[in-house]
Amino acid sequence: MNLDHLLQRPDLWRGGRMPPATDSLPTGYPELDGLLPGGGWPRGALTEILTSREGVGALGLVMPALARLSRDRRWLAWVSPPYIPYAPALASAGVDLSRVLLVHPRAGSDGLWAVEQTLRSGTCGAVLAWPAAGDSRTLRRLQLAAEAGRTWGVLFRSERMAERPSPAALRLQVTPERDGTAVRILKRRGGWAAGPVYLDADHVVAQCESALVAPGGIRPGRA
Repeated sequence: MNLDHLLQRPDLWRGGRMPPATDSLPTGYPELDGLLPGGGWPRGALTEILTSREGVGALGLVMPALARLSRDRRWLAWVSPPYIPYAPALASAGVDLSRVLLVHPRAGSDGLWAVEQTLRSGTCGAVLAWPAAGDSRTLRRLQLAAEAGRTWGVLFRSERMAERPSPAALRLQVTPERDGTAVRILKRRGGWAAGPVYLDADHVVAQCESALVAPGGIRPGRA
């Protein structure tokens, strides 16, 4: 195959251009969609959302996509969430509660195994998880499981992990700002780091940032 023929391939990415469109899910935030390959969250892949703490806008970022997936009658699996999902807030954001699946592994060591199996099952539109640990090899297995199950995997992790390598297709850092939420793209397929994109604080909060509630009834700030 000569160079001219090679350059005609739709799956070839050339520096300075976004890669070919992939199967994606709109985020609900046009400013962010414009920076993401395919114009949205990557299906069949991992997305890492890195934050300094709970309550800075991470859940509000994914809530529009979760609502859309629930209308498609796909399961939304929450694996070991740090707080109890607050049903009224989820419903207010448009999430069909009958499609929410809570997974609580009996032992802490079973958490990543449960994430992998849920991603691979092929029955979930999205799998949300909050892993406290996980090396590159483990994350690679989760990425392969997401590909096999054609599932959108979302890992909420500490921003301390930003300097560590990750096989996730997309990595974002979410930071609270005075007038909104800043979203920085640390890694995306076929492109350099980008951002920040500033999202209106009221919009993010309206997308269910009170979706988690502690067992004692206390919500983690802007969760």
